[in-house]
Amino acid sequence: MNPRIESDKPREECGVMAVRSADGTVNDVAGLTQLGLVALQHRGEESCGIAAASDEDFRIEKDMGLVSEVFDEARIDKLRFPGATVAIGHTRYSTMGSSLRFNAQPLTVRSNKGLIALAHNGNFTNARVMRDAMMAEGAVFQTTNDSEVMINLVARYAHLDLPDATARVMGELEGGFAVVLMDKHRIVGLRDRNGVRPLVIGEMDEGSVVFASEPGALNVIGARFVRDVAPGELVVADGHGLQSRQVLEPNPTPCAFEWIYFARGDGTLDGASVHDSRVRMGERLWQEAPADADVVVGVPESGLAAAIGFARASGIPYDLGLYKSPYAGRTFINPTQRLRERKVRLKLAATDVVRGKRVVLVDDSIVRGTTSGRIVGMLREAGAREVHFRVSSPPIKFPCYYGIDTAARQDLAAASLTIEQIRERIGADSLAFISEEGLQRAIGLARTCTACFDGHYPAGHPGDAAEKDDLQHT
Repeated sequence: MNPRIESDKPREECGVMAVRSADGTVNDVAGLTQLGLVALQHRGEESCGIAAASDEDFRIEKDMGLVSEVFDEARIDKLRFPGATVAIGHTRYSTMGSSLRFNAQPLTVRSNKGLIALAHNGNFTNARVMRDAMMAEGAVFQTTNDSEVMINLVARYAHLDLPDATARVMGELEGGFAVVLMDKHRIVGLRDRNGVRPLVIGEMDEGSVVFASEPGALNVIGARFVRDVAPGELVVADGHGLQSRQVLEPNPTPCAFEWIYFARGDGTLDGASVHDSRVRMGERLWQEAPADADVVVGVPESGLAAAIGFARASGIPYDLGLYKSPYAGRTFINPTQRLRERKVRLKLAATDVVRGKRVVLVDDSIVRGTTSGRIVGMLREAGAREVHFRVSSPPIKFPCYYGIDTAARQDLAAASLTIEQIRERIGADSLAFISEEGLQRAIGLARTCTACFDGHYPAGHPGDAAEKDDLQHT
């Protein structure tokens, strides 16, 4: 099943999690990693895996499916072995053609450093060049994803220990990435110089260290948020605690879509609250594109906070005009295109709140416009007199090369259509997007990555060849 067929949303491609027990005080590092992955399930629903290690043993379990499907009690028990003090986990979306078990992570490699495991969120934009050079020297690759390039590069620096080898590789790879690696004794966490993909550090009562893509994964296991891994920073958690080094000169431009859509609303990333940012996006939308209406309705889930902000700023009442079924997660059997198209009705239903009303409909993004048009149609069928569509991201005009599964540029509605043409396509009475300036002010950071809106790629553009690249990104 290709997840992109089912939803007209950008896909964040991965979540990573890691736990290192301080002196063996946590006796279930794999179980804690599993719980953290459940909290990160929204970042990847296709495959997942966990690696765990002790001084004497190193085990990995991974497969296709949700965390709850892959890790039943019998399978997680295989990772609960005596002395295990280190574990990393991964949950993944894939790009087209890579929905295969061998691409599931963590990835492992055997080297003179012993076994090493890696879990990666993002995209190495120069992975193809690096891979071709390594293959010309006789290297063999087992997967079709770019993460394997990094773990093989780390292993090849035989004269360096794991942190030093990883620091060397950080300077050779380009793109947007957050990575956790492990051997039998330690965890290494890092972010690219731009901090495009998130990674946070937590601590448990007994001094055990946790790395995760989002703070929500820390909360669920009872860990305290310590701080974000800084852009370009490498952090080592071992028997001596935490050691940090600034490997790359930082140029912070984290992905704006973390605050627009990807991240859970209960978290704070790089000092900016996700929920508060989304509310401010809605307030800004009212300032930039007011509408004469009777009710404000948000598209669940990430459109709700922006809808609250729009209602708060405008004085127009907010109400739940769309009901989201809690049981319509993934559909495993989609035998016809007609059923795929109707899946939105399984997930969402319009309520009587909109009957006879002029509705402001607030959503976080429009990629192709297909789902947006169906939702507008639902509201009209439910009796809405007018539907004014407001979007808390600017128009998406360019593909992402840093780990978001957006469509090819020719499939992006805003790349080839005017806002008025998009309005006609989705059937709304009016349509407006937040401005880039308004978005930046709402998030509250000095800079974020807005390449999918303006085509300015802070971590480097891989060029036209990337559109034909057969490496899969995570």
